[in-house]
Amino acid sequence: ETKFGLYEPSGGSAPDIAGQNKANPIATILSAAMMLRYSFGMAEEADAIENAVNKVLDKGLRTADNMSEGCTCLGCTAMGDAILAEI
Repeated sequence: ETKFGLYEPSGGSAPDIAGQNKANPIATILSAAMMLRYSFGMAEEADAIENAVNKVLDKGLRTADNMSEGCTCLGCTAMGDAILAEI
């Protein structure tokens, strides 16, 4: 009763790339971490998710929307899998 929230990644539904495995899942994943932390008091679990995202980014893994020189471009599914593997 004392904790509630609305956790939503900004950016919209991206209908122009729907079904093309191009979307960046990181904002959605981090929104879930925020929900765990602020609504459910699950700081350890939220930390695990946030740390996994940071590890993947530190390894140079990116989706097309945030590619940088020397990084590896992944699709949405592969990025999600890479983050999951770090948890």
